[in-house]
Amino acid sequence: MTYEFLQHYWCFIVALLGAILVFLLFVQGANSVARSLGWTEEGRRLVYNSTGRKWELTFTTLVTFGGAFFASYPLFYSTSFGSAYWLWMAILFTFVLQAVSYEFQNKIGNILGPKTFQFFLTLNGIVGPLLLGGAVATFFEGSNFIVEKSNMVDPMAVTPVISHWANASHGLDALLNPWVLVFGFAVVFLARTLGILYVMNNVNDEDIRSRGSVRLIGAAVPFVVLFVAYLVHLLLKDGYAYNPETGVVFMEPYKYLTNFLEMWYLLLLLLIGVVLVLYGIITEMLRGSKFFTHHSSLFTFDGIWPAGIGTILTVLALLLCSAWNNTAYYPSTADLQSSLTMQNSCSSEFTLRTMFYVSLLVPFVVAYIAYAWYSLDRKKLTRDELRGNDHAY
Repeated sequence: MTYEFLQHYWCFIVALLGAILVFLLFVQGANSVARSLGWTEEGRRLVYNSTGRKWELTFTTLVTFGGAFFASYPLFYSTSFGSAYWLWMAILFTFVLQAVSYEFQNKIGNILGPKTFQFFLTLNGIVGPLLLGGAVATFFEGSNFIVEKSNMVDPMAVTPVISHWANASHGLDALLNPWVLVFGFAVVFLARTLGILYVMNNVNDEDIRSRGSVRLIGAAVPFVVLFVAYLVHLLLKDGYAYNPETGVVFMEPYKYLTNFLEMWYLLLLLLIGVVLVLYGIITEMLRGSKFFTHHSSLFTFDGIWPAGIGTILTVLALLLCSAWNNTAYYPSTADLQSSLTMQNSCSSEFTLRTMFYVSLLVPFVVAYIAYAWYSLDRKKLTRDELRGNDHAY
């Protein structure tokens, strides 16, 4: 295991966690359309109890994603989480609101009323994916920060801070970039699409399923349009490359297109992911139609599973494209040479090697999560389970 291999390995682990996080945003997506999916108070409670079985996984993955970045690429953690703190604080605040809202919306003594906390769940369902999608888009569009490592050894430095934001917005200025918003809203509608697919698969209620089929079209079409628009923009734009021998960062025409062509396996991963997402969406759109009745053997899975796996593969390919093949994964628009790469921002070889052995336990954790997921979803949720159940949300 060379130092370069360990850098690529941990980049893959972090990217995989990020991809899983985007998939798990189906919780936020379903909550954002719960009022139109459920329509009645009991119907909304069905949606919230369906997503309530999984919200801890989303929150835990978000924290694990941040922890993995801190351990393997600490300079990114201090630059993004430390300098762009308003953006990340807004993300964390909406997720804290989500946790509180699940627990207190129907508790005795709730003076704010259930609708207040349901509004908070809707807010998290829109703002959370939007800001997380915007944060991912900065890996390609750049952020307004400056890195000055000399401050750590300069006795004259007033504050020995390695990196700082170049303006007072501390990360919120990224939302002024229209392409960041395009990708952010693409993630919002992707989360809604996945959320609708999950609820249709998890809840045994004909009213919700019929409404879900209609709402699915309203979420999937904007997602496809926004994602395709951003993907075309990404493949045609100049990218942030660096010389591995000198570490100098420079702009390279069609960098991300070049990355996909040179790393054909990432392109294959991207194409398979996109096909699976579309397959999952079309599967649910066709259910109940005469075409599905005559061709049911072509659609053996509920739409959430191919769409979910496709989401993970697609996001994984995009994140790896932003870092591998001598690419600056966190480019700076304020100072090009402050851009972060796998070489100039990673932990020591000893740290990466030690964590490598710890990461071998990850498959066991994933197996436990899969078993817990199966146990919770083995029986579809019905209205009868809400009545007289003290543990229902």
